[in-house]
Amino acid sequence: MKIIYYNGIVYTGVLPLAEAFAVEHGSFVFTGSTAEAKALAGKEDKLVDLEGKFVCSGFIDSHMHLMSFGNALVTARLDEHTSSLEELVRYFREFGRQHFHSGEGWLVGRGWNQDCFSDADRMPNRYDLDRVSARMPVCAVRACGHCLVVNSKALELLKVTAETPQPEGGKIGIENGEPDGRFYDNAMDAVYGAIPVPDKESLKNMIRAAGRVMNSYGVTSCHSDDYSAFRQIPWQEVNAAYKELEASGELTVRVYEQSNFTDLASLKSFVEAGQNTGTGTVMFRIGPLKMLGDGALGSHTAFLSHPYEDSPDICGIPVFTQEAFDEMIGYANEHQMQVAVHAIGDACLDRVLSACERALKSHPREDHRHGIIHCQITRPDQLEKICRLGMHVYAQSIFLDYDNHIVEQRVGSALASTSYSWKTLMKNGVSVSNGSDCPVELPNALAGMQCAVTRTSLRDHVGPYLPKQAFTVQEALDSYTVRGAEASFEEHIKGKIQPGMLADFVILGGNPFETPEDSIKDIPVLETYLGGRNVFHRNSDSSCR
Repeated sequence: MKIIYYNGIVYTGVLPLAEAFAVEHGSFVFTGSTAEAKALAGKEDKLVDLEGKFVCSGFIDSHMHLMSFGNALVTARLDEHTSSLEELVRYFREFGRQHFHSGEGWLVGRGWNQDCFSDADRMPNRYDLDRVSARMPVCAVRACGHCLVVNSKALELLKVTAETPQPEGGKIGIENGEPDGRFYDNAMDAVYGAIPVPDKESLKNMIRAAGRVMNSYGVTSCHSDDYSAFRQIPWQEVNAAYKELEASGELTVRVYEQSNFTDLASLKSFVEAGQNTGTGTVMFRIGPLKMLGDGALGSHTAFLSHPYEDSPDICGIPVFTQEAFDEMIGYANEHQMQVAVHAIGDACLDRVLSACERALKSHPREDHRHGIIHCQITRPDQLEKICRLGMHVYAQSIFLDYDNHIVEQRVGSALASTSYSWKTLMKNGVSVSNGSDCPVELPNALAGMQCAVTRTSLRDHVGPYLPKQAFTVQEALDSYTVRGAEASFEEHIKGKIQPGMLADFVILGGNPFETPEDSIKDIPVLETYLGGRNVFHRNSDSSCR
């Protein structure tokens, strides 16, 4: 039986817009006019009147952390209480009282941002969190995920003192000769290692919860870094959680696993176990080797080629040496594995590009689709090299909502003038997909599209920042659909509403091509379909946030 949708405004992936499409056995089988669609209808077919609503392919978030998002949904939501340090402490303390009656376990929250504090011009420290609880260990993760703070009880349990050696690729904060409770990048592993890990059923609950919220934003596919969510949990258990949800029909988002490993031995073991790019099904598939090259701009941990403009004594934190990049990227490339590396600072990007260039010279590949995640602070020579190497770029246009406020003060006007230059890359033939880095940001594709089109902050209208880098509405839509499919070698099966493609689509309450650019984020997601199956309906689903 076909389901024929007609009388709509349908973006098939090309212009002009169509009016109708048909779905059968989980795939699109027709696109065209209403009259043509109705002529296809047989006695057993179902007709659905779209009543003039806009439809496009389901959104693809090409870089996020699905399992971490699910975990964040059940911990303290510090992102909703970060207007002041005092508000954060007050909320966090009350959260602990409501959820930890026994006073046992770790109290964890995520989402604070010191740049939003109205009453303090600094990050929280151990003494702030001592006010949350002096009895329980407390951990507050910054919104970016590249810095966290713990209280004195946690430092005691961790046995961290001023004499504790500084880890490679990270930093333990020291102030006035003693730990201040702040941990950056690789140093955070010690904290996470002390927090009890969830069992497999808990992992499945995280995936279920995150999937529901993502569907409410129209997201039907994501590229997710999950192996780093809980380092103590082996990748085999993460894969098993996904596969069990797929088998039971409970996985409502297609997942392309950005496989995060930090050393060559672990990567080799993974590949030798038969895991490589493309292994899996249309619901859960192994993607690239994912590496975390540096930190974030907001926490001054992105690795820059010169000192920070507002902190001239630091350049950020390089997580990997050049040698480590060379050996891991080289091994992945040699074994036909795709590579995707987080690089925010330009010094980090230098190392990544050098390693990719070296790897491709040793073992040339015509369609490797190695990529740069974030690709924020860039120089013109680096943009040219990305084009020359034929790389993919995973942008996060939504980051402009916050970064518009800080980029120039962090890196200086000269470097800021050539950064976040994703349109330049597109013009030179680079495939640029889009995403949220959730839970850094919510998986709100329409908000990301608005930032891509306006280059202006959503809340206080700061910008536009480098307006010549703005996407057209069509480019923004494509960055969340077909470009995401290109990043996973799946443009032949998803990302467009065309015959033969998977019937992943979203029905919106407005037409992005006709909506004012500064109101795209306000377009409601009405329904979301995965393989022709409804996984979200606005009037019956409470997960819309």
